[in-house]
Amino acid sequence: MSRRLTIAAAVAMISAVAATAVVAQTDVVKERQTLLKEFGSATRPVAGMLRGQAPFDLATVQAALDTYAKNAKVLPTLFPEGSGPGPNTEALPAVWQKKAEFDALFGKLASDATAARAAITDEASFKANFPGVVRNCGTCHDTFRQKK
Repeated sequence: MSRRLTIAAAVAMISAVAATAVVAQTDVVKERQTLLKEFGSATRPVAGMLRGQAPFDLATVQAALDTYAKNAKVLPTLFPEGSGPGPNTEALPAVWQKKAEFDALFGKLASDATAARAAITDEASFKANFPGVVRNCGTCHDTFRQKK
């Protein structure tokens, strides 16, 4: 009888740990998706400025660059082994196969955003510096994200 209880307890414990791991992976996917969506939200108004569809606004540009720098420092930690690929994420297997390259892109984004934040003071410096920052996004999307 006690052997059955021991086995049942062990099975229950393993099940609880497995369920916790699944929940943690789901949470990390949601967390990284939230931060990546913040990139998109920050980029939209700035993209309009680059295209001449919206007037230049330094505060909006600086806010976007601050978002890039802040989130780029956190995002590499939100792609742990086992958190993709899967049905709830657009991350390709290359994220984990080329993890050092993937993490380095976020480091470059943070660095470029910080440098651009200091360099951009007017519309001319914005148009000269901002495209280089968002090129990091395209590089990552081309290599590490499923095409829609």
